[in-house]
Amino acid sequence: MPAHPPQQPSDGTAAQAAQPSLGPLEDVELVVVAYRSRDQVEQMLAGLPRDLPLVVVDNSDGSDGLRAVVEARTHGRYLEGGGVGFARAATRGALSSTASVVVFVNPDVRPTPEHLAAVVADVRADPTCAASGACIVDTHDAAGRPVPPQPQIGCGGWEPTLRRVAVHAAGLHKKLPTAGVYAMPRANQPLRVDWVSGGCMAVRREVFTELGGFDSDFYVYNEDMAFGRASRERGLHEKLRTDVLVPGASGGSGAPSLEMMRLRGASMARYVRKHHAPLPALAMRALTAAGYAVRAAEQVARGDRRRAREHWAYAVGAATTTATVGGRVVTRG
Repeated sequence: MPAHPPQQPSDGTAAQAAQPSLGPLEDVELVVVAYRSRDQVEQMLAGLPRDLPLVVVDNSDGSDGLRAVVEARTHGRYLEGGGVGFARAATRGALSSTASVVVFVNPDVRPTPEHLAAVVADVRADPTCAASGACIVDTHDAAGRPVPPQPQIGCGGWEPTLRRVAVHAAGLHKKLPTAGVYAMPRANQPLRVDWVSGGCMAVRREVFTELGGFDSDFYVYNEDMAFGRASRERGLHEKLRTDVLVPGASGGSGAPSLEMMRLRGASMARYVRKHHAPLPALAMRALTAAGYAVRAAEQVARGDRRRAREHWAYAVGAATTTATVGGRVVTRG
């Protein structure tokens, strides 16, 4: 049943005829966390059934008129997020749902009903599957030219270890795509991972609730990694669908790139500090910070100062475990 069914006409037969079936998406609700991303949300919703239940948690609290877009939907619900970050906002949205399955969808991805149905079917069919995630793919190169769908790095990945962090920090994950922390999947080639990204991820609401939702210690980034860890601790697994290729779009929700890069580094440092012994955690933080500092120097040598600043921001975040958004500290060691 939809989360908020429409009012029924007095004629029951007419009501049945007026309500198209959602088929495999029956009793499913989308959960979207937005931040100044009205245009992206509108574009994402344009490719989905208008009567598909949806809850949007808006961390910019209506600054761009998103409420009107959401509430114009047949079963659209709008919640103010209050700038609490992705993990808390997504958890709030999911726990407010009455659907049996929720699908987390980022504003800057473009799933079809078939994409959503595929990941929903996984968690419905297998009680040991805590989450099923699609692969977000790039369909255009940096110049805007169409290219074959290429899965983005980080659609899923593995629990950080000294070896995996060292591989990623040194940039060797490009040659050893299953040896680092973040997966670099190939389309349609099965890949076992420890966690999947929340960019387009289905989970049974009951399981999500039992696992405590996304870890609120993470403002954004690494909450999906932490959810995978919590799943494994309960004897569950997560599934990465390399055959479900969801196009990504540029310009999603988020703060400026330097803030987000520092936040990425700080979130990873916070994760290893929380879930690993002190000495290995310190070593992983040092490797990460050093690796990105070297990358920054390499980009300076190549004349790409924008990329250099981004890599340096990541290194600073990893070294300090501290990051800000809009001048407000959101992650602190």
